[in-house]
Amino acid sequence: MSLLNDALRQAEQRQNKPQVSAAYTGQTAQAAGGSRAVPVLIVLLVLALLAAGVAWWLLAKNTTEPTAEATETVAQSEPVQPQPIQQTKPEPVAAPEPAATIAEPVTVEAPKPEPAVQVAEAPKQPEPVAAAPAPKTEPQPEVRPEPQQEVAVAAEKPAPVAQVKQPRETPQAIDLRTSRELRRLLASGDNVAAENMLVRVTESQPAPNSREIFAREMLVQGMAGRALEWLPQSLAGEYAGLRLLRARALLEQGNLDTAVATLQSRVPPVADGIEYRVTLATLLQQAGEAEESAGHWSELIAYDDSRGAWWLGLAIALETGGRTRSAVQAYAQAATLPGLSPSLADYARQRLNALQAGS
Repeated sequence: MSLLNDALRQAEQRQNKPQVSAAYTGQTAQAAGGSRAVPVLIVLLVLALLAAGVAWWLLAKNTTEPTAEATETVAQSEPVQPQPIQQTKPEPVAAPEPAATIAEPVTVEAPKPEPAVQVAEAPKQPEPVAAAPAPKTEPQPEVRPEPQQEVAVAAEKPAPVAQVKQPRETPQAIDLRTSRELRRLLASGDNVAAENMLVRVTESQPAPNSREIFAREMLVQGMAGRALEWLPQSLAGEYAGLRLLRARALLEQGNLDTAVATLQSRVPPVADGIEYRVTLATLLQQAGEAEESAGHWSELIAYDDSRGAWWLGLAIALETGGRTRSAVQAYAQAATLPGLSPSLADYARQRLNALQAGS
């Protein structure tokens, strides 16, 4: 750069020298000036080219060879990529055409070198600190509870209560349950508690089974009047069991005809009321209705002919009705069948012998 400055300074000194007048030298000023300007321009052009070349070389060196620190910084900071610097080529200076007269000295300014682009250093990111490896823990053996412990734990946990919607009890179910409870209370001799329970249950329904249990026990204990209180005629007409107990209670009070009428009001089939039909046949025999009594005994024997007592009842009814031959056959059949008490068996043999001897 100092050489370039010296060359420019010398060129200015030459141009500033006083010119010799044309009259003295006898030559025109234009010709002398033109002859000296050509070499000067050539020298200036060469110096300008040299200066441009040196500037370009320095600029290229500064841009292509970054400092070690910048290089290291760029290498470490990956996210920031320096963009390549476009190298600017110096514009060629066209050689001036020789002019006849140079009025002013031409000065060629060398292009100023562009400042080198400094790559900003990216802030150094702290290196990730490797996490300390967790201490290895040995797998603990699985501890399984013993069967006793499992049973104990299961016992501690309350079992889930299944919410089952219980159906509402029907009147018939309530009656059966109450009748069983009454039988228990009566067996223990607690008649008062049993009757109080019967009062509560009959407030909402007829409860024929419960009435029958209580009334039967009262007849066994000889309290026919108390039994009749729970055997009204309105309910006895609908339930065969209540009619039978009412007839027995009436018979206990000496009302034979009323008892027979009660049983005859509605006679059930033999299969549904064996006890009912035996009682009716016996009361008919006592009331002097031998033919009707024999008819009920015959229906019972047709249902089951292995009962000696039924054959004996038929024989008595036939003998009372004057049918001796049929009565002999009935007595003979009763005497041969098991199941009769010794007294009844003796009575059957005596009547058989008497009828055979009389015939």
